[in-house]
Amino acid sequence: MPRYQTVLFDLDGTLIDSVRLILDSYHHTLACHGLPARTDEYWLKGLGTPLRAQFREWSEDPARIEAMVLTYRDYNLTHHDRSVAAYPGVVEMIAAVRGAGVRTALVTSKNREGALRGLRVVGLEGTMEVVIGADDVTNHKPHPEPVQRAAEVLGIAPKDALFVGDSTHDMSSGRAAGARTGAVLWGPFTRDDLAPTGPDHWLESPADLVDLLLT
Repeated sequence: MPRYQTVLFDLDGTLIDSVRLILDSYHHTLACHGLPARTDEYWLKGLGTPLRAQFREWSEDPARIEAMVLTYRDYNLTHHDRSVAAYPGVVEMIAAVRGAGVRTALVTSKNREGALRGLRVVGLEGTMEVVIGADDVTNHKPHPEPVQRAAEVLGIAPKDALFVGDSTHDMSSGRAAGARTGAVLWGPFTRDDLAPTGPDHWLESPADLVDLLLT
């Protein structure tokens, strides 16, 4: 019997390596809108939160924020398919987890269409029973609503799920919802970055999740 019957996954930085594309999309957006550049480190701090939340620093005008979102998405989608890939071992991990009868779901701050495209491009199409994107919730990570919503659709209690992600926003969202949390260390963040959120499990490689569930 697997240790957890349900695993919820973040997408970017957890299943797919899209971080460089995300950072370049932010840099491109600021340049196009005549705004001062920010460093990679600045954007990494907000990784895992929705675009509109990120761009709100520059304007409270919904029209201007929407224009920035459109610029970001145009660049991101133009370069997406040739710029993203599954992290090594992730496709095999998902196959092993599902093969053991564990239910899988996606909880991402990307909109649903973009998330499904990312899964398809890296060979993970159809591997998630439920997909909860930014357009499916009112409150976004680190708020617990995305994790709670996924659990609701799956018909389970959050406490019975493991939420696997790469950022402090993922860990905070999962913990606030009452789920167990697993922090991945193959993404852009280090153990020191994630330690303040007190993850229940540390995962240094995708194989570690398989071992955690099935050993």
